[in-house]
Amino acid sequence: MQFPLLSQINSPDDLKKLKVENLVDLSNELRQFIIDVVSSNPGHFGASLGVVELTVALHYVFNTPNDRLIWDVGHQAYGHKILTGRRDQFYTYRKYNGISGFPKRSESKYDAFGTGHSSTSISAGLGMAIASELKNEDRQTVAIIGDGSLTAGLAFEGLNNGGSLNSNLLVILNDNNMAIDPNVGALKEYLLDITTSQTYNRVKTNVWDLLGKFNKIGPSARSMVQKLENAVKSTLLKQSNLFESLGFRYFGPIDGHDVVYLTQVLNDLKNIPGPKLLHCVTVKGKGFSPAEINQTAWHAPGLFNKITGERIIVSTNKPTPPKFQDVFGHTVLELAKLNKRIVGITPAMPSGCSLNIMMKELPERTFDVGIAEQHAVTFAAGLATEGLVPFCNIYSSFMQRAYDQIIHDVALQNLNVVFCLDRGGIVGEDGATHHGLFDIAYMRAIPNITICSPLNEEELRNMMFTAQQNDMGTWSIRYPRGRGSMVDWKKPLKTIEVGTGKMLREGNDIAILTLGPIGINAAEAVEKLSEDGISIAHYDMRFAKPLDAKLLAHIGKRFETIITVEDGTVQGGFGSAVLEWLNDNGFSSRVLRLGIPDRFLDHGTPQELYKECGIDADGIYKAAKRIAEPKLIGKVV
Repeated sequence: MQFPLLSQINSPDDLKKLKVENLVDLSNELRQFIIDVVSSNPGHFGASLGVVELTVALHYVFNTPNDRLIWDVGHQAYGHKILTGRRDQFYTYRKYNGISGFPKRSESKYDAFGTGHSSTSISAGLGMAIASELKNEDRQTVAIIGDGSLTAGLAFEGLNNGGSLNSNLLVILNDNNMAIDPNVGALKEYLLDITTSQTYNRVKTNVWDLLGKFNKIGPSARSMVQKLENAVKSTLLKQSNLFESLGFRYFGPIDGHDVVYLTQVLNDLKNIPGPKLLHCVTVKGKGFSPAEINQTAWHAPGLFNKITGERIIVSTNKPTPPKFQDVFGHTVLELAKLNKRIVGITPAMPSGCSLNIMMKELPERTFDVGIAEQHAVTFAAGLATEGLVPFCNIYSSFMQRAYDQIIHDVALQNLNVVFCLDRGGIVGEDGATHHGLFDIAYMRAIPNITICSPLNEEELRNMMFTAQQNDMGTWSIRYPRGRGSMVDWKKPLKTIEVGTGKMLREGNDIAILTLGPIGINAAEAVEKLSEDGISIAHYDMRFAKPLDAKLLAHIGKRFETIITVEDGTVQGGFGSAVLEWLNDNGFSSRVLRLGIPDRFLDHGTPQELYKECGIDADGIYKAAKRIAEPKLIGKVV
């Protein structure tokens, strides 16, 4: 049997039947199982390999699910899923109707808190710990957070509050010096200082041993050891400990890959009341050498050969369009060379959004601010007040985290900040936490903002070119994950008149209005409808705000029935904007809005999810054909 120990583990209760010395072999099997599955079913890889031993130790020591484990972000939770009854379903993760790639409360009682965005674990864990106290329940609460996630303000808000409340919360800092890209900032240097001080670590081990001995004697002994420990930290590190200044007792750093020692430490920490932080040093991608060497590339590597480590690139002989993110990356560099006022900003995603292209050539004008979307937006606002033009690239779903800053710090002051929202619309396998479905709706409510989405790569370039001219105010340019539709995309830059759409195809029966690359699906549907003798006019509106009033008036006069299509929520989105405008201006056209329904959308490939929502080419075709039937015209609203 390939996995003799792991095959017996159907729950943490089975794990607890093993002897401590068996945990090393189990960890090796768990790591190999993850490698086997992820090599053929792409997902997040390096993070889960890095916490294999920690995952085993946590479930061995703590009484889950009564004791709560909260995995920050959830990139690293594959081992947790496998050990908690989902081993045989694990091959379905991130697949349509399969299990989620992230912790999800509705999926398992062992998933104490749903995650997908970073830095929520400490605040959520604190809430759970306080709830346990108020309900007089005997349980432990553990929040596992990476050093990358610790750069977000929310993590420090949780630490600050948690230390003052003196709750029984254990925070485990999984320190691998990596998020998706290498970490940046002062916190990185602080943690590096702690982990590389050999003298401190040696004395810290002795203090830990003393703590274990005196802990059984009484509070005065524990107080004495704690004072000694604090003196060691202050003397050797020449600074007070950051975490202890926030009210957390700090333990570590320890080897996060020594599973036997981890179980000993965790067992000891269970008996120490109050807020505690255990600092574990791990290696992202541990046990798979290519992932250890190139940790950014192996965060989510796609298909790969599990024996050789060769990444498998599926390609055809035909030229393929570029990814929208790469068009952004090359274009922002091109614009920055033309306009010295342009700067680039991203919260910890330079490779994910391709700002690393500009970062390589113009590092002094490119800023990775860490996992800190709120700071990224207000930092951009500060730059803009001094006459610079920030291109602030944030994934659509992550931009939700900085909503107040968009309103209060940027739009209210009418600053020329260009928000480039990558991953706008359905993103696919990452699921509900990552779909960028709400940005059109939440941006529409804000004054002083231009909202647009390009049909193709050429339009993306021209929107970016237009947005940086002559203090154009605040812009939101959203585009999807993945490739566009133009192979020959690098056209000369042109200015677009703000708030103008264009007709892609003439027609007489129905008008279809689209925003963004979802228009490609609509164009395919329109072509198929023409073969059925149904004449459809297709308009690429380009701007959700301001709308093209002249074009809408023309459409409203000509067509009794209008279909809007968007890769975003229909509640308050582009279709709602069109419907509102027509109503406010006295037009009585009937409008069918196609888009994402009013519910959270699970994971699957984009095409599977487009089909589910009726915005793939076939769904648009069927909707239009249904309306075009003479007996139904006038009955669909």
